[in-house]
Amino acid sequence: MKKLLLATMITLASSGAMASIETKDWHDTASEQGKAFAEQAIVLDFFASPAEFGWTSERMLGNYIDLAHSRGVTGASITIGTPSESTWALYLEALKKYEKGIDVATTPIVRVRNVEDFQRAHDEGAYAVMWNNQSTMMLEGDASRVKTLHEQGIRSMQLVYNGKEATGSGVIAMLNEQDSGITEFGKEVIDEMVKHGITVDFSHNSSMLINSTLDYMDSKYPDVPVIVSHSPLASTYGCENDETLKQTAERMEKLGLEKGDEDYRLAACYRLVSDEDAKRIAERGGVVSVTFTEWMMDGQWKSDITPRDAAMMVDGAVKVLGVDHVGIATDDMQTVEQVVAFASKYKDSYADNGYMLNAFDKGATGCAELSKHIAAITDELRKMGYSDDDLAKIYGKNLMRVYAQTWK
Repeated sequence: MKKLLLATMITLASSGAMASIETKDWHDTASEQGKAFAEQAIVLDFFASPAEFGWTSERMLGNYIDLAHSRGVTGASITIGTPSESTWALYLEALKKYEKGIDVATTPIVRVRNVEDFQRAHDEGAYAVMWNNQSTMMLEGDASRVKTLHEQGIRSMQLVYNGKEATGSGVIAMLNEQDSGITEFGKEVIDEMVKHGITVDFSHNSSMLINSTLDYMDSKYPDVPVIVSHSPLASTYGCENDETLKQTAERMEKLGLEKGDEDYRLAACYRLVSDEDAKRIAERGGVVSVTFTEWMMDGQWKSDITPRDAAMMVDGAVKVLGVDHVGIATDDMQTVEQVVAFASKYKDSYADNGYMLNAFDKGATGCAELSKHIAAITDELRKMGYSDDDLAKIYGKNLMRVYAQTWK
């Protein structure tokens, strides 16, 4: 069934019905074996394109899903809630938009409620949609709403996005010396997430929040694994990720670097994860899913990140954590123009001394659409010695294992 649908979708894609949005398309450079493996494996992505910013029409979202499915992407964790959905009412409005938007796709949709739904989508030639929140602001201080989130299909959630929330602090709060560990309300939210079966996601959480939350979970839920849904390891590029803006400025001065110098940095590569934090997550049985969105890397502003670059990021994480604890996730936002518009509107959530916008000015253009990379990444990882079993774990099975342990 899946191959028949894939053939239909590929025909549509080649006819221009689903033209590229922005990311350079590497699909035709891949081997037939790489393409076939992507179609045969369960491939789970992470899609963080906000309604009316990342995707500006239902057709745009539908086209995205159709192209992803045609290239073998089984489904994605799709973000509903960010600081732009700062109230319960705004979150519910966004959920309605997404529920309506995904049904515009030609591809049949499976709304994920249990781990078996990923396999069912794969077998039936459908696309699996798993809802995610990157913030807890929409709870408005009411942890009991976590149960409703689960009923609506939310299956993973971050305590905070970038700034400081009622649950703790994110990476941009850390940059601005407003770092803190998990709050009492944050502990209530964790209790509700574990109780109702929503996976704890540490992307964008500060190191202090990650470790204080893990301390709490070690005492109450030692057997419950956690994930980082979309962040590379800082060590892969040797960049600083846990440094305040003041500390970065002091480091630049000590190195004798000024604005305009190639190695000058406005801020730490704050969206990346340290080896120490990643190892602690892996030791609990968790998974870190590596993204290769250009503007996240410290000074690596390439005009197009290649499949080789993406494979090296995956390999860097595997060398630190082992193949059982690494996933792949693009964090695709579709167009830089929309990313800039979103960041400009919610500038308090991106108070990073101009780091992200500077990345775009320096040439970071692609949003790393997985459908345009996955087959070629397969070829590159195979060249590095990865087996099909290894790839199957990285592409989906590792996350599915964690979901099976954390969902009720």
